[in-house]
Parts: sequence; structure tokens; C-alpha cells
Amino acid sequence: MTDDARPFLRSFSLGKMLLPVFIGLGITAVLILRNSDLSALRSVQWTWASTAWIVLAFGSVVVRDYAYMVRIRHLTDRDLSWWRSFVVIMLWEFSSALAPGLIGGGFLFAIFILNREGIDAGRSITVITFTSFLDGIFLAVMAPLMVLLLGQDALFSGVGVGSSLWGSSIYVAFWAVYIIILAYKLFVAYALFINPVIVKRWLVGLFSMPVLRRWRRNAVKTGDQLIVAATGLRHKGWGYWWPALLATFASWSARYSIVNCLVHAFHDGRPMNDLLLFGKQVIMGILVLVSPTPGGSGLAEFLFNDFLAVFIPLGLAPALALLWRLISYYPYILAGAVLLPRWVRRNLLPLGKD
Repeated sequence: MTDDARPFLRSFSLGKMLLPVFIGLGITAVLILRNSDLSALRSVQWTWASTAWIVLAFGSVVVRDYAYMVRIRHLTDRDLSWWRSFVVIMLWEFSSALAPGLIGGGFLFAIFILNREGIDAGRSITVITFTSFLDGIFLAVMAPLMVLLLGQDALFSGVGVGSSLWGSSIYVAFWAVYIIILAYKLFVAYALFINPVIVKRWLVGLFSMPVLRRWRRNAVKTGDQLIVAATGLRHKGWGYWWPALLATFASWSARYSIVNCLVHAFHDGRPMNDLLLFGKQVIMGILVLVSPTPGGSGLAEFLFNDFLAVFIPLGLAPALALLWRLISYYPYILAGAVLLPRWVRRNLLPLGKD
């Protein structure tokens, strides 16, 4: 086994794969025991419409991943086949599912994976940095747009803003995280499109302070990556930008439409506002980024129960949260567990063959 393979496999040990599953299922079990109503489960009327909405939920997962595949193929100038694009996206989602959003999810592993797929190091850094930037742009744009269209009171209804410590904390946390995301994306934009060298100097200077010096090496590496990415993007035209941006918005919109489909599948006739349901998920998507747990496990289920219960028949919210995660989160852990050993044999082991 090569030197590259050992640390890579250690990063995806069985324990690390099972940890987010145990956290998510444990929190869901607590929510089900506290809030679920068995009579509500028995009263669910399954119809052909319910089946159609569940099929659409799975279709949204397909659209989400297909849009990501289109984006990665486009940004690599189609040097990846459709199958290799699928493998890259699945392993990227797998690594993100096992890493807290607080530390950037699977960003560094995505660069490593893409490089091992035959994309040179500079282009790998450029592509992954740019895709991460685009993902952040979606949240940075959609959050204020949802606030403008729907209003803060509607978006935060259900969490007790102004009437409970939990609700007020959620409200403050959202805006704090949003401001941090926006500031970071503006910082990255300046580095990518204006002056990466100055940004590297700022980073190195900042992390040369005694209290931050232990992270100086990482700051230097980040600065170098930004310079490489900026060099790779410098001569790209509009034809490079707009398909990637369109694919990003299509993928994230499909990601959030999964819950809309699930709620419709169990709809009990109460008034529905799909835009509000979508907007609440944008708020949740930003809040989950502060979770220290892998893939936001635990916090995602709590937020689902608080934010979206108003749309769901009484007593069904925890069960629906579990179904949501079973469709949109756990499959990536399973896919990674299946694909990773074969990928390691092909890309990391000597004389590996597909």
C-alpha cells in the first residue's frame, strides 16, 4: 500500500462512517419518543399522489447529483467521463457527510480525489475552490432574497423568536453565520478575481501572531491554493462561468425540493406555501454549517422538527425528518463505503486497475 493510501483510508474508518449515523438516528429516536404520535402515523392515508411525490423526492436527488456531475465535467473541460464524474461527486459527498461543515466539509479531500482522477494539482485546486465558492454564493444570494420575499417573521415561525431563549439564539446564530459566510465569500472573491498575492500576505501576517502561529503553515497553504486557483480562472470567459453557476443553482434547488416533495406526500389538506417551505430550508442550510458534528447530524434533525413542523401533520415531523435523512444523507455514506475500496485500488495502490 502506498504512503498516500494509508492516511486516506484512516480518514474514512468504519467508526467515522458510523458516527454520523448513530448521532442522527439517536437524535431522531429522542424526537420520535418525545413528539411523535402513533395515532397520527396510523391515520396516514397513502394514495397514488403520495407515491408520486415520493418518486419526485427521489427524482430531486437524481437532479441534484446530475447537476453536480454536469458542473464538474464542465469545469474540468470534460476530461472526466460521466462515470468518473459520478464517482468524484459520490466520494465528495461521502467525505462531506463525514466532516463537519464548520471545517469546510470535504473540501481538501475533493481536491485530492480530483487530482487522483488525472486532473493536475493546479486545475484540481482551481475547480474545487471555484465550486465551493459557487455553493457559498447560492446561500449568500438566496438567504436575503427569501427574507425579502417572505419576511423574517414567516421564515423563523415555529422556533419562538422573541419568546424563548432557543428561538432568539437561533435567530442570532443565523445572522452571525450568514455574515461570516458573506464576508468569507467576498474575501475569496477578492483573492480569486483581484489580488491573490495580497490576500496570501494578509493571511500569513495574521497567522504570524503568537496566538495564531500554530496555524501559520495552513494559512500559507491556503494562500498558495488561492493563487493557483486565481491563475487558473484568470483567462476564463463568460462561457465558463454561466453553466457552472446555472448547475449550482439547479443542484441546490433540487436539494431543497426534496423536503417539499415529502411534505406533499403526507399532506393533510392544511394550507401549503412551497416558497416558504423552501425558504425555511435555506435558513436551515446556513445554520447547519455551525454544527460540530459530521454532516450536521443531530442539529439537522432538531431544526427540521422546529422549523418545518408547521407544514406537517401533528406528530409526524420526527418520522418525516428520518425519512428526509434516509433519502438525502445516509445514501451518500453507503455509496462512499461501496465505492471507496474500489477507488483506492484503482487510484492509490500500485498497478491498480479499474
